[in-house]
Amino acid sequence: MQKPVIALAMGDPAGISPELTAKVVALEEVREAARIVVIGDRRVFDEGAKVAGARIHELEFQDLPLPQLAKIQRSVPSKEGGQSALANYRQALRMVADGKAQAVCFTPFNKQSMKLADPSYDDEIRFTAGVLGFKGVATEFNVLEKLWNARVTSHIPLSKVSASLSIENIVEALELTTTALRAAGFNPPRIGVAALNPHAGDGGNFGREEIDIIEPAVEKARAKGLPVEGPYPADTVFVRAKGGQFDAVLTMYHDQGQIAMKLMGFDRGVTVLGGFPFPICTPAHGTAYDIAGKGIANIGATRAALLLAAEMACRRAA
Repeated sequence: MQKPVIALAMGDPAGISPELTAKVVALEEVREAARIVVIGDRRVFDEGAKVAGARIHELEFQDLPLPQLAKIQRSVPSKEGGQSALANYRQALRMVADGKAQAVCFTPFNKQSMKLADPSYDDEIRFTAGVLGFKGVATEFNVLEKLWNARVTSHIPLSKVSASLSIENIVEALELTTTALRAAGFNPPRIGVAALNPHAGDGGNFGREEIDIIEPAVEKARAKGLPVEGPYPADTVFVRAKGGQFDAVLTMYHDQGQIAMKLMGFDRGVTVLGGFPFPICTPAHGTAYDIAGKGIANIGATRAALLLAAEMACRRAA
């Protein structure tokens, strides 16, 4: 099978993104898995390669020069840094939309820089949908090797989580999770659903969300033929998943899953933007301003993101 083309957008230029980008394209196993096209300011990339000590022999590159590169300081968020990351990512998305690539990856963004560049910026999902004109449902998945985490609510205050849960949006999340897992080669996938309250509500003593919303949603999903079990207490469902009972856990809110996944493998976790018509992957960690420029950034999650994108692109083509 022909190798997929992955458009790799450099993220925030003030963080570890340039050195991670240089390190990952130097890996032989990544070059064997996919044809990588790096997008960004070539000067930023070259500085990242110098910091990382990466030797790049062959490289496909789309140079998007930063007109105000001098204003960007290492480890400092800036409007210019956000503009660069957004431009790189937009170009990567357009490459796939134009049929010139089959998947997108990007090294970490800095949310503060993105907001400085575009005050309307909420997150990667909304930005991606806007660039693509995508009207469907999309969400974030966190992946640690063969274990996936999906969530019903994401970037909202914890105080609003309960009111944001419904039978319909839980079933929708389970349908989207099932589709994403099948695209990644799980057939059939096994999904465990986390409860919201301590001890899964303890029969209503600690809240009724399980009785009124989550359990009916699981029953409805199962009636549709989805491979779902639960709800299980959130403090044990990941123990079950880690032990091999589930391929994915659907959590009710952001940190309920993120804490567990990052404790199990912070330096290997991948974020997948699911629901879009092609794979979009990025390392699950941030821009690490505290170590930027020191050449010690761990390549594990970026490597995993590229390899997962390549695998998903190949499965989609097949």
